[in-house]
Amino acid sequence: MNTLSWIVTANVLSTIVSIALAAWLSFRFLSTLVDRLVCVSAGLLLTVAFTRLVPEAVESGIDTHALGWVLLAGILGFFLLEKLALIHHTHHHEGDEHHHHHGHDAREARRGGIPILVGDAFHNFADGVVIAAAFLVDWQAGVLATAAVMAHEIPHEVGDFMILLNAGYTKRRAFVFNLVSGSSAVAGGVVGYFVLDAMDELLPYALLLAASSFIYIALSDLLPEMMRRSRLAQTLPQVALVTLGVVVAAVIGAALHSH
Repeated sequence: MNTLSWIVTANVLSTIVSIALAAWLSFRFLSTLVDRLVCVSAGLLLTVAFTRLVPEAVESGIDTHALGWVLLAGILGFFLLEKLALIHHTHHHEGDEHHHHHGHDAREARRGGIPILVGDAFHNFADGVVIAAAFLVDWQAGVLATAAVMAHEIPHEVGDFMILLNAGYTKRRAFVFNLVSGSSAVAGGVVGYFVLDAMDELLPYALLLAASSFIYIALSDLLPEMMRRSRLAQTLPQVALVTLGVVVAAVIGAALHSH
């Protein structure tokens, strides 16, 4: 398989697997497993960002001052996009013990299903570009980035399912519309491949923006969810699950590097 085939395959698998698993969790085993996945995905995202994407950008010879500015600009840019509702990260659902008042999701759903799906399309397109940039480094980096994206997308898609169902969508329609929105990841992967392959000097900056995306998602959305619970009996398992995400990313990286 050539690089473009790897990118398309990775994005298709990431989209289908994450949405299918999210649907299964949403309709059967919602709260407990989703909360655990959020913790694990935080560890995965941070590990891939700091131990794979940023080092790859550094090894490309990028100026270290530019590296810092690009990371900062990326994090602030994702913050602005989320404030403008062009992207969103939702992991809330009724009865999830996050201490939202009853009807929280129903009120959030009044924003309407279409804006949620449009925001997801932008988000998934960016994920596709992230995966493309990683595969252009090497296939091991691509596999790691795909795993990190998938780990985040599963709890994210669960949140989307809950909002769409509360907005009046049937299970079938919610699944189909999420799948259509998720397909923008494939488009992002293809666009990312041709743009970054043609303009090789942009690759380290794309890697840094990918890293800033992972860091922003983990620090602004996933970890704060865990900070809402302060009892030691709840904190220790969360720390253990975040650590598990770090270990999983490290083990996958080591296994891929040995081949």
